[in-house]
Amino acid sequence: MEAAGARALGRLDQLGPAWHVIEWPRTDSIDLLRDDAGDERAGFLVIGPSGLHAVTIVDHGRSRVLVAGEVVQINGKRPPYVAEARRDAKRASKALSEAVGLPIPVTPVLTFVGSGVISVYGLPEDCLMATHRELDRLLVAAGNRISPDTAAKLSLVAQHPGTWRNGSYRPAADYRWYSDGATTADKPVGHR
Repeated sequence: MEAAGARALGRLDQLGPAWHVIEWPRTDSIDLLRDDAGDERAGFLVIGPSGLHAVTIVDHGRSRVLVAGEVVQINGKRPPYVAEARRDAKRASKALSEAVGLPIPVTPVLTFVGSGVISVYGLPEDCLMATHRELDRLLVAAGNRISPDTAAKLSLVAQHPGTWRNGSYRPAADYRWYSDGATTADKPVGHR
């Protein structure tokens, strides 16, 4: 799984300095690290101009993958990868929202690493899917939703270990999103 994660991370090096990759903080319990087959899961949080993405890595090797909406089938087994990706994104959204004090949406992304054929008969509604070779293009395709400065600030919050511990870190009380006491209302309005 470490090699699969490294292959997916290799594609993200091309995104540029506005993008931040944070190793996935798995602090809940050791059971969350393993799926039903006993294999370790890999993943990470990607923060950039298109928003926040919780990337879950699935190493399918040479096996054929069938995707039909919510169902992913590999070698006749149907592991709950879509549900796990959603759960990871929800967990990240909750932790970051509590730390910042504002709702922070996180998009689940399921990434397949391997050389086997992937057949898609329908995609899930709220979970993005890609191979590791297409991951960088998928993340960029969402456009610009947040500024590079906001992405950098969210990256700092996500890198703090206290963000992921049951509400023990509260940067919202002592963290300023705008310098010199300015607020969003104090920003100059640009003409179109």
